Amino acid sequence: MALFDRIASDPNILNGQPTIRGMRLSVRRVIEALAVYPDWNDLRRQYPELEPEDIRQALEFAARNLDESVQPLERV
Repeated sequence: MALFDRIASDPNILNGQPTIRGMRLSVRRVIEALAVYPDWNDLRRQYPELEPEDIRQALEFAARNLDESVQPLERV
């Protein structure tokens, strides 16, 4: 089992959303930002407080928390 020592959930920070090291930067925001900045160096320029291990744990946390059921995709 993975140890997520950089991910915290505090009801007083972002309504308890999982955050990176207790900062006001949610795991969700990191994942969304990776879609815009897939190069970790570009992402870290936009969010200099992020460390590579923060990004790695955010990705692993998101992957482990995905629902395994198949969801239909909407066509655009």
